[in-house]
Amino acid sequence: MFASSIITKRAVPLTSRFFSSSSAVLGTKVFFDVSINSKKLDRIEFELYDDVTPKTCENFKMLCTGEKGWGYKGTPFHRIIPNFMIQGGDTDLTNGFGGKSALTGGKFDDENFVKGHNKVGLLSMANAGPNTNGSQFFITTNPDLSYLNGKHTVFGEVVKGWETVEAIEACGAMSGQPRAKVVIEESGEVKD
Repeated sequence: MFASSIITKRAVPLTSRFFSSSSAVLGTKVFFDVSINSKKLDRIEFELYDDVTPKTCENFKMLCTGEKGWGYKGTPFHRIIPNFMIQGGDTDLTNGFGGKSALTGGKFDDENFVKGHNKVGLLSMANAGPNTNGSQFFITTNPDLSYLNGKHTVFGEVVKGWETVEAIEACGAMSGQPRAKVVIEESGEVKD
């Protein structure tokens, strides 16, 4: 699903490269409550780029709220590669080989590639090639993943809970196989 070339050296701590949540007013806010080996961590909150990728954002929001009777609640982060990304969202098989759109019940087309993979904390759709988006997503943990541009739709960013993202990343390996059980225990829409 991703190119095999990965930058493996991190010059500065990840948190010092993270962006400010006050950088812009974005869109819908959603959350994940995550556990590692059943230990609950602080909530991760995302703001979605509703104005840029409305279809992709609506799909993600519906999967967070579970309004179709299924979604992200109870699913694992099944692929974690340090200094690259953390991936989850397989809503049916939970092993990285499944997942379906809340919009279509199957796959949906790439919406656009307006936003690039140019900072940490971005939400992007994982896919198996052009127009194969379902429910799987990833969160970037490297600011320079430009080789993913034009292949994966960026549709939001982490605005709260960065320490939890780092804790998840620490459970990863270069193989992508998590070294701990990382689960989205709860997910939903943030109501301000």
